[in-house]
Amino acid sequence: MPFDCHTQPLSATQARVLATLLEKSRTVPDSYPLTLNSLVTGCNQKTSREPVMQLSDSEVLQALDELRQQALVVEIGGARVARWEHNFERGIGVPSQSAALLGLLMLRGPQTAAELRGNAERWHRFADISSVEAFLAELHERSPDKGGPLVTLLPRAPGAREPRWAQLLCGPVDWQALAQAGTPGEAAGDLSSPTLPTRVQALEAQVAALQDCVQRLCAELGLPAPQPMSPPGQE
Repeated sequence: MPFDCHTQPLSATQARVLATLLEKSRTVPDSYPLTLNSLVTGCNQKTSREPVMQLSDSEVLQALDELRQQALVVEIGGARVARWEHNFERGIGVPSQSAALLGLLMLRGPQTAAELRGNAERWHRFADISSVEAFLAELHERSPDKGGPLVTLLPRAPGAREPRWAQLLCGPVDWQALAQAGTPGEAAGDLSSPTLPTRVQALEAQVAALQDCVQRLCAELGLPAPQPMSPPGQE
């Protein structure tokens, strides 16, 4: 029977372990299957993870045991140390392209189709955004006999150009919590995405500097200086 996320959703730890195995199988195939130590390191890495987690060996081992019972991971006995590999495509019942999208959503949280295409570069090269959207639509319209939908389209956030997709392998999405958290790049202290007041102040400072430069040039050339522009609402 296909995995049904609506009756047996994954925990956050299980999702991180499963998605990390899926990621490493595609990005570092020479090191795959993973030892427990490598898997814990991958789960806790600080890049390409949302949220960043700090899982212990025992927590990862417990998640592996639970995932094994659901036929989502397999233990490979080695001569010196056990290794682990995922059984994602067969266990969930999806093609490799859809598995890549679900893995990225589990590792990085909600994303737009364009973000998914860019982040999937090392997992699977999608021809264009339309192809990503086609696989997302297929996951969204998954029939009940196959376990039901695996992704959902979130309401467009204020000021956002495109809506984001979220995975349902961990159960229903808490839209209110996501709205309070904001979209990636809006977190406090993220200088790569300044707030509107900050951007306005920066632009006003640039305009003032340009006005000073124009006035100096006019004075040197003996030309009448243009009337300085007043900020909006101060005419």
